Amino acid sequence: MATAYRSGWHFIDLVTAIPHSGDSLMVTVFGEPVVVTRDDDGDVRAYRCLRRPRGAPQPVRCAVRYGMIFVNLDQRDHRQVAPEPADIRTIATPRSA
Repeated sequence: MATAYRSGWHFIDLVTAIPHSGDSLMVTVFGEPVVVTRDDDGDVRAYRCLRRPRGAPQPVRCAVRYGMIFVNLDQRDHRQVAPEPADIRTIATPRSA
């Protein structure tokens, strides 16, 4: 059942919990430790903490909506692909008088 909910967005906390650059928040989502931090630019980012030795934190999709922080642990690629511009040519034919 937990696998079905991994693909959804999960509420973590309010952005007021990490007001300053460098502040972080450690939470557990479905048994996985996740660190939510505010970087030097003021952006909120989330990382999955790997349990392997010397493992680098894996970025997690993170969104801030209405002052609330949400994360999504789904590892599938959800980047939006821009459609290729269609080769549209407008051909105008003059009307006969």
